[in-house]
Amino acid sequence: MTEKEIKDSYKEICSYIASRRLKDAFDLLDLMIFGTETGEFRDEFEMLETNYKYMLKYTVEGIKDPERQKVYDHLVKDVYRLSDTVKERLLELFSSEYFYVQKRGFRQLSTDQSIKILHEMEELHEHAAMEELVSKTVTAGSTQSNTDFTLETLRNHLFRIFWLIDTYREFEIKTFTEALKSETLPLYEKSLMVSAVSLGLLHNFDPEKFNLLFDAFQSGEISLRQRALVGLLFAFYQYDERLVLYRNLTGRWNLLNEDPGFKRNVESIIIQLIRTKETEKISKKLQDEILPEMARISPNLRNKIDLDKLMEDDLGEDKNPEWMMNILDETPDLRDKMMELTEMQMEGADVFMSSFSMLKSFPFFQEMSHWFLPFTTKFPDVRKIYENESNSSILDNIVSSPIMCNSDKYSFTFSIETIPNDYKEMITSSLRAEAEQLEELRKDGEAIDPETKAKTLSNQYIQDLYRFFKLFPHKGFEDIFNWRFDFHNKLFLKETIAEDPKVLGNIAEYFFSKNDFESAEEIYGQLLEQEGENGEQLQKRAFCQEKMGNYQLALEYYLKAELYDLNRRWNLKKVASCYRKLKQPQKALEYYEAAEALEPDSLSLQLSKGHCHLEQNNFEEALKCYFKVEYLTKGSPKVWRPIGWCSFLVGKYDQAERYYQKIIENSPNQYDWMNAGHIQWVKGNRQTALDLYKKSIQSKDYTVEKFMKNFEDDIVHLIRHGVNPGDIPIMLDQLRYSL
Repeated sequence: MTEKEIKDSYKEICSYIASRRLKDAFDLLDLMIFGTETGEFRDEFEMLETNYKYMLKYTVEGIKDPERQKVYDHLVKDVYRLSDTVKERLLELFSSEYFYVQKRGFRQLSTDQSIKILHEMEELHEHAAMEELVSKTVTAGSTQSNTDFTLETLRNHLFRIFWLIDTYREFEIKTFTEALKSETLPLYEKSLMVSAVSLGLLHNFDPEKFNLLFDAFQSGEISLRQRALVGLLFAFYQYDERLVLYRNLTGRWNLLNEDPGFKRNVESIIIQLIRTKETEKISKKLQDEILPEMARISPNLRNKIDLDKLMEDDLGEDKNPEWMMNILDETPDLRDKMMELTEMQMEGADVFMSSFSMLKSFPFFQEMSHWFLPFTTKFPDVRKIYENESNSSILDNIVSSPIMCNSDKYSFTFSIETIPNDYKEMITSSLRAEAEQLEELRKDGEAIDPETKAKTLSNQYIQDLYRFFKLFPHKGFEDIFNWRFDFHNKLFLKETIAEDPKVLGNIAEYFFSKNDFESAEEIYGQLLEQEGENGEQLQKRAFCQEKMGNYQLALEYYLKAELYDLNRRWNLKKVASCYRKLKQPQKALEYYEAAEALEPDSLSLQLSKGHCHLEQNNFEEALKCYFKVEYLTKGSPKVWRPIGWCSFLVGKYDQAERYYQKIIENSPNQYDWMNAGHIQWVKGNRQTALDLYKKSIQSKDYTVEKFMKNFEDDIVHLIRHGVNPGDIPIMLDQLRYSL
């Protein structure tokens, strides 16, 4: 079997099991076992299938068994487990992915020495701490270098144990439990173990891995809690359908649900995960819009404020701080984009991905475990850089930065060596000022929201994970950030929000604010079903459906929302808009007129009424509406086109000609040239009409084919206004020759 066939078959088996189609699952699993070319799994397979057949037989015969459901659930779990094992064995044989390359090599090593490794690491950390205490500074002597090397080797080996082993035994469980309780093992070592367990769980289902993550969450250390909870959320999302069989795991989750703070924590992390969907868009905005625009204005800035002179002298108080603002005022689009970016950064959006993605080529990032290592100056390569006094002041600010994830802190640290000393002072000053501001914001944030620190830690960790799955040089990992993150459709989350729909409502609001209307609509639907009808949620659900192009459903929800008398003017206009899109202009007009009674001076309503009259061929009525708009706006160009077109349709050719002339003198498009040509033709000016048609075809991004198609729609109007039908093909052929 090929790698793809193995994975596809496994997914199909899991789908069959989840829908309780065990016969189909057994048939496909039988083929996979045959593909292993060994009889290793045959006995267990035949025992499971035989037991299932007996169960079916007894059930059909009506034999009562109070334990039947329990036996059935246990059998389903065993089929899942055997499928997992067979899949892993096949991929170990045939896959070239990084995980299986590592796993094949790992099998050659002893895996039952995790306790011994942990104790050795504790001794080495004690030794390093004693040396630091004696010398006051960590030296770079040979003893410490050997300690560093040994620690790194042990650390990476322990990481691989927890990452690569499919199901944990007593060795791994005891090791992890002792590590959590250890007073010697640094927090960053414990954090790394939590990440290894999370990655291992994402790769292979194991109840013990869930339990260890629960233990880490309940350890009391906030950074471990947040890291473990992120891992649990990913795992619960991935194995949602299977977890109904493991009531002890769902029970631990539900027990935590009794704490309102836990629910807020879950909500926060889910929103942070959803926010990662914006990362690529932010990076693209930076690369395609903001950075090129900043590069474009740089020469202008240099000349305008004599930047070279300013760089020679200290920037004193006499220099106008608004100069830069003036430059931004001249480029309001850039200013708006930068303000938008700043707001997103304050919300926790990942604005540094594009900047630091190019700084992941340092040797540090070749080791997989380093992508999950919390930033620490104890790491040998970092410590060496920190010993340089010109670097330490910069790093002091980096360590405490809440807006930069651990991975990017390492990238920045290793890139310091390439920065000239003159610039280091400037960077230090800038970072110090920013750090002071961020510290103030942090204190204010924690005063308002005690959970601010937890949110910061989970957000940093999620960004670390994002960089690993997007940038790790060895491919072969399923990118979990391509998942939809529709937590609202998962069974485990339904328990979380069963007594507190506010959590689900907040997630819906976030989806709504980010224009993910499909997800928002699903949640509003669930909330309406759970809580009963609510005017605002009906309107938002209708708005989502409208944005998705489902105008009939949108109309139904808007009409239901009418009963709540909530922002009635807006609702009336939305109902009318849906009727228009459903090609029912008469009904739309009724609602526009009802809205007009509440908002008599609305220009948009006059325009909409005009469009409805136009769509019903009531050209005179349409003109009245458009003229009213022109009068109230003191001659707005926006209304010239509909006035010109309606004037033509009612036979007021001179009036139509005047308006199209004004349009052509401003910014005409291909349709304006064509419509102006129609007017000249019905007035008998054929050569002028021909010239105008040529200009229409010559418009940007327009073609003869597009012109002919649009012209064909207008033939009925030309004939109605006196053009001989026989002259039309002659005019069009003459137009083709003239081109």
